[in-house]
Amino acid sequence: MKTKLLGRTGISVSQLCFGTMSFGGDADEATSTSMYKAVRDAGINFFDTANEYNKGKSEEILGRLIKDHRDDLVIATKCFNPTGPDVNARGANRRHVAQAVEASLKRLQTDRIDVLFLHRFDAVTPIDEMMRALEDLVRAGKVIYPAVSNWSAWQTQRAVDIQERHNWARLQVVQPMYNLVKRQAEVEILPMAAANGIGVIPYSPAAAGLLSGKYLGQASGRLKTNKMYEARYGEAWAFEVAEKYVAFCKQKGLHPVSAAIAWVGAHRAITAPIVGARNLDQLKDSLASVKIDMTPELYGEIADLSRTPPPATDRLEEQKVARG
Repeated sequence: MKTKLLGRTGISVSQLCFGTMSFGGDADEATSTSMYKAVRDAGINFFDTANEYNKGKSEEILGRLIKDHRDDLVIATKCFNPTGPDVNARGANRRHVAQAVEASLKRLQTDRIDVLFLHRFDAVTPIDEMMRALEDLVRAGKVIYPAVSNWSAWQTQRAVDIQERHNWARLQVVQPMYNLVKRQAEVEILPMAAANGIGVIPYSPAAAGLLSGKYLGQASGRLKTNKMYEARYGEAWAFEVAEKYVAFCKQKGLHPVSAAIAWVGAHRAITAPIVGARNLDQLKDSLASVKIDMTPELYGEIADLSRTPPPATDRLEEQKVARG
């Protein structure tokens, strides 16, 4: 497992980040423990979770697993989404963020969070207020690096500008959705991150399993029954791309999940794709992605299988496909 520098932090993280969304949900504690051991044996030192995952169980299980070697790891978690019935148990305002971090620290059994993501953009809280919430936690030593997830490029850039104006700790990591059928990040988010020296750890590199090929020709499965995933990947063209991609991988002798992750990781702006699994069998294919030699030629062939999003200016005549 190779390592990369995380943004401008000066710390090195594994080229894959392991996401623990399944811990305490699809994966019970025994399965979670087995997967944790497997990724540690593979050389992963970077872990991503969130306070909302399985009502805090993901953080709790991860906390028990990392307890004896906490200093060897880089731990990221998130806050924003509702954590209880109270009207104020949500959002990125200073009150909720402070409360959420205290709860996450207890569940993770640690004294600091290496990377704290604001899980979503808070439309009712000013950006300077959200950044002040992160700054307070950095000054208190409870958070080391501020970060945002699912923010647009302009929102992120606005936040960085505010932080730099006040000489606050700046955003060091962003977490967008990015894969072969969801390439909007290429238009502004990835260039913005590269220009600012911000690390990028995208989620869903295999498009929630769509690029594995297992949902092709099926009328059921979570891409059909889960409203969130159906909204993301339910359009016919996405399945057409997946069908072409799976056929391409078969021709090249590549596992589609491994190649999908390797393709995402090869983009020059990407630090580490987030990989997750419900069991050890699924995990093996994700870990095997580091063995694929994603040459510029192979990268381009895969990119050509999907839609390239139009540039921000919509001047298609000037479009250039990003190469790794």
